[in-house]
Amino acid sequence: MPSTPPPPDPAQPSPAPPPGWENPAVRADRRLVELLQELRVLQTGVQIVFAFLLGVAFTPRFAQLGDAQQDIYITTLLLTVIAAAVLATPVALHRGLYRHPGKARIVDVSARVAQIGLLLLACALTGAVLLVLDVVLGAAVAVPITCAVALIFGTLWFVLPWTVRRAATRDQA
Repeated sequence: MPSTPPPPDPAQPSPAPPPGWENPAVRADRRLVELLQELRVLQTGVQIVFAFLLGVAFTPRFAQLGDAQQDIYITTLLLTVIAAAVLATPVALHRGLYRHPGKARIVDVSARVAQIGLLLLACALTGAVLLVLDVVLGAAVAVPITCAVALIFGTLWFVLPWTVRRAATRDQA
């Protein structure tokens, strides 16, 4: 008859987990802290763009903007406000669901919401560039430069992470 190993001695410390191992709760906590830290940085950028846009409306030159420029301004202002709201949503989720057992789900939802916030922020920043360049250089120069800026945002913030993730997944397979 095979003998069973003796039960672990409670006075002895548990063996250390293998390197790189985290239990799911610790991983979710770490990921949420990392995400909230990233969002703090983004919120500062959104606040700066929003302050710039608020100041623009109260300058004497604002009244001289054409209808298209005022439309760009309003759209950019609203995109900035919505980006701020969306980028603050993970913080609200964290606060509203504090000590909730489903932290991994909170992290997943927050990460998706942050992606939407990044898209809105990229659009707001692109709109701000379009507005300034249109006023300073005219639409003929502003549009191609703004398209290049939008392409840079899309490449760096969305295509590059997708490409790296895809390559890492392929390497692990």
